[in-house]
Amino acid sequence: MNDPRPLPLAPERQWKGEGTSRLPFWLYTDEDIYQRELERLFYGPHWCYVGFACEIPNPGDFKRTWIGERSVLIVRDRDGSINAVENRCAHRGVQFCKEPTGSRKVFVCPYHQWSYDLKGNLLGVPYMRGIKGKGGMPEDFKREEHGLRKLQVVNKNGVIFASFDPNVPSFEEFMGPTMMKYFERVFDGRELTVLGYNRQRVPGNWKLIHENLKDCYHPGLLHTWFINFGLWRADNESLNVMDDNHCHSAMVTVRNTGGKSEATEGVSSFREHMTLNDGRFLDVEEEHWWGGPTAVIHSIFPSLIVQQQINSIAMRQVIPRGPRNFDYIWTHFGYAEDTPEMTQRRLTQTNLFGPAGFVSGDDSEIIGMLEDNMHTDKDGEVLCELGGRDVADADTHISETLLRGMYKYYRKVMEL
Repeated sequence: MNDPRPLPLAPERQWKGEGTSRLPFWLYTDEDIYQRELERLFYGPHWCYVGFACEIPNPGDFKRTWIGERSVLIVRDRDGSINAVENRCAHRGVQFCKEPTGSRKVFVCPYHQWSYDLKGNLLGVPYMRGIKGKGGMPEDFKREEHGLRKLQVVNKNGVIFASFDPNVPSFEEFMGPTMMKYFERVFDGRELTVLGYNRQRVPGNWKLIHENLKDCYHPGLLHTWFINFGLWRADNESLNVMDDNHCHSAMVTVRNTGGKSEATEGVSSFREHMTLNDGRFLDVEEEHWWGGPTAVIHSIFPSLIVQQQINSIAMRQVIPRGPRNFDYIWTHFGYAEDTPEMTQRRLTQTNLFGPAGFVSGDDSEIIGMLEDNMHTDKDGEVLCELGGRDVADADTHISETLLRGMYKYYRKVMEL
């Protein structure tokens, strides 16, 4: 069980004022805050994304992933079910599996050869009863008491989430009805196929990427692609919605035809006469499951952003690496029912996203620029007042309500 008592914080780590329209810089840099985040959010009663069921199709197949800083394995059991265990030997704590994927009948720690079955139960301990009557484990040592740490697991329409907390609520309760609607819009039970992966380390606090993908203000200002070609602009039809706890969110928009308008006046990233040499990047085909929106960015706090931007769909997994860095793993995917033409369209449009994407490369650079200054001023603050200071769903891109919502939940859970 996680200790619910707050870690002691330095006196200067007091969040001044009520509400979440002003965010202190030390939220992004302080080591004590970061350790509390790991315990309360990543290792606490939250479901964290760990992979797709289609990545481990056969008995014995496994994938190595992370929840917070802890290495985790998801494993397909002999009966077809899916297990999740911590990648840490129960003997001396060795991270016994280094391969990203593979297949095993048993897991064996290389240090002292302790072996475990696919459920994480301890099978064997070399020399458990000693040699020639000498050494060995105590007589009361029981293998069943020394297995791997087992996590709670849910497989929701082919998407696997896990939790270290045995008292985690059901996935449906964790998400809430509004967020389940957006989740099942993409994951409605159709068979999934992985198209490829990207991975990057971003020099910034992990919360900044959630902020970036709850911030509908910046896309039509920062991203030349978005404002020029109508993919995401201030004059798009839009909706920003949250669950009842305000931690998860969906940014929803409908593409327009682009071009000059009130939304482009004075915007330096707008290029009125910009055209594409290769039109395949915007060869968009409307899909039956869209239901109107051409893009939905669905943030599932604290570990995942589900991206649907035109025909490109991807999981963006967030893995914190200390207060000032995080790993960002992209899993680009489609559906088994996709035609070859649609698969190629998804792959082509993936060039807009990922570490070197025409759009997403901007975000990673900006996050690094944010982090550069946050550690220099212990009294500095982030201003988060666009659209007011309240927390409520909105139908405009000119709002920061989703950021205020996330930090309303964060401030409560973190007891700040």
